[in-house]
Amino acid sequence: MNKPAETLDDLTIGGLKILQAKNGYRFSIDPVLLSAFIPNLKKARVVDLGTGNAIIPLLLSARKEAQSITGVELQPAMVERARRSVQLNGLEDSIRIIQGDIRNLPEALCSGGCDIVTANPPYRIQDTGRVAPDDERGMARHELSGGLDGFLRSAAFLLKNGGRFYVVYLAERLAELLTKMRCFRLEPKRLRMVHSRVGEAARMVLVEGRKHGRAGLIVEAPLIIYKGEGRDYTEEVLAMYGMSVTNRP
Repeated sequence: MNKPAETLDDLTIGGLKILQAKNGYRFSIDPVLLSAFIPNLKKARVVDLGTGNAIIPLLLSARKEAQSITGVELQPAMVERARRSVQLNGLEDSIRIIQGDIRNLPEALCSGGCDIVTANPPYRIQDTGRVAPDDERGMARHELSGGLDGFLRSAAFLLKNGGRFYVVYLAERLAELLTKMRCFRLEPKRLRMVHSRVGEAARMVLVEGRKHGRAGLIVEAPLIIYKGEGRDYTEEVLAMYGMSVTNRP
C-alpha cells in the first residue's frame, strides 16, 4: 500500500522541520501556544500524551533544557511519521516516540517517573460536530479513542508528586477541565485564556496543574493571537516562533 502524500514543513523554531500528511492531521497553533506556556524544562523528564506528529516534543527539544522527552501515540502511521521527523532533525538521543494507548500505557512508562506531562487532547465529544473522514484528523479532534478522563488519569499516573501537567483545551469546556483535574489530584495552578482578537470571546485555554498541589490559582493576562481584523500575529505570538515584525517572512 502506498503511503499518503506528505509535506516537509519548516517550524521556524530552532531550525526544525516536521513531516505531515498532506491530507491528514496537520498541527495548528495550539501546540505552539502550549509549549510556550511551559516556563521551565530544566532537566525535566517529559511525556507528551497523544503526540501525533511529535510537534510538541520537537518544539520542546528546541529549548535544549529537558533531560528526556517521550511522545505517546496510538496511530501507527503517525508514530512512524513522528519517528522519521525526529530522525530528520537528528534528535534520536533526546526524543523517543512510543506507540501506545493512553488508556493502557505501555510498560516502558512507569508510575511517578515524570516531571512534566503535556497534552493537546481531542476537543470534541464523539457525537458532536462533523467528524473528519480520515482517522488522523477524526481522532485528533474528536474523542474517538478516549476522552479527557483518559489523558488526566494517565498524567496523574505518570507524574511524581509535585510534577506539572500542561494542557490546551476548549474554553467552553473549562469548567469540566478544572473539575476533572481536581478529581485526578492535578490541582489547577495557572490559567491563561486565549483570544483570537481583542474584544472576542476566548476560544482556547491553557492550564498548568500540579500533582497533589495546594489550592491556589493564578489567572494570567489574556493571550491575543491576531492584531486587528487581519491574520497578522501579535508580537507575543511572533516571539513564540522566534520572529518579530522586522524579520517576519
